[in-house]
Amino acid sequence: MTTSNATVKKQLGTVPLSVLDLAPVVIGATAADALRNSLDLAQHTEKWGFNRYWLAEHHNMPGIASSATAVVIGHIAGGTSTIRVGSGGIMLPNHSPLVIAEQFGTLESLYPGRIDLGLGRAPGSDRLTAMALRRDLSHGENFSDQLDELFHYFSEAAPGQQVRAVPGEGLNIPIWLLGSSDFSARLAGQLGLPFAFASHFSPDYTLPALHAYHSSFVPSPFLDKPYTMVGVNAIAADTDERAAYLASSMQQQFLNIIRGGAPSQIKPPVDMETVWSEYEKAAVQKTLRSSITGSPDTFRVKMNKFIAKTQADEVIINSTVFDHQERLRSYEIIGQMAKGS
Repeated sequence: MTTSNATVKKQLGTVPLSVLDLAPVVIGATAADALRNSLDLAQHTEKWGFNRYWLAEHHNMPGIASSATAVVIGHIAGGTSTIRVGSGGIMLPNHSPLVIAEQFGTLESLYPGRIDLGLGRAPGSDRLTAMALRRDLSHGENFSDQLDELFHYFSEAAPGQQVRAVPGEGLNIPIWLLGSSDFSARLAGQLGLPFAFASHFSPDYTLPALHAYHSSFVPSPFLDKPYTMVGVNAIAADTDERAAYLASSMQQQFLNIIRGGAPSQIKPPVDMETVWSEYEKAAVQKTLRSSITGSPDTFRVKMNKFIAKTQADEVIINSTVFDHQERLRSYEIIGQMAKGS
């Protein structure tokens, strides 16, 4: 794991950029279309120099096709060759630690040195779906114990150990903790693990959680210094106006949540002034205020401010764009800026 370098000014071009993909299913398309698009995006972002390609576990959401996250990671890793591929994240309380150790042990055995295991403790769904997944919602309270069990399965088997993860045991798979508050931040610090924060939907807690991680960090066999990756919604286009228009698909998602609606497929962009009230506009903009959109010049300024504010060692970018070609173009522009071109 690369550690942070305090002697280098952190800005676009000095901080690695990665991709967070929710495998978005747009209106008029299918999950199969979304998964094909994900592989295509991964192949392009690998070529454009992005560091990681992470997929997130969500359930019962018609607009997200990555529910079987480990399967999709295998799909992406099999179609790429150098980019790291992982979970952002696997919701550990939804699963047996043994099953996760076996799944990611299999992935690491197939694609050695390229697999990341990011872990969260939220269900990645509504309460009813969480019940269908977990049967017992108390599992989230035992996250630390489940994490200990997972580490046990990844360790070399002890003499006489009766339950083993095969594949899995003895493999060096980087484990990250993910969070949208300070619980996992403190735990990641105490365990000396890298930490990824979901600033893209929890901007209020970004700086407190990062502070909690740094202040609680203890060097470990995994890291000698803290390492943070911060998530951000980001869309780049040739003009500010085009980027803002493309971002309306994401704004409609959050507007639907504010209105109490059920999860839906990704909607095409619209003029948001014809859709939301002033109250709804303020509520959506508050939730998405850390988002970065704009032309290359505008985007560069905003991203540099975000990196300077968070002091992130790495930034992972989620781009919810309706049209796949426009989404590719957004990541291409961002990749070009990171290379200084």
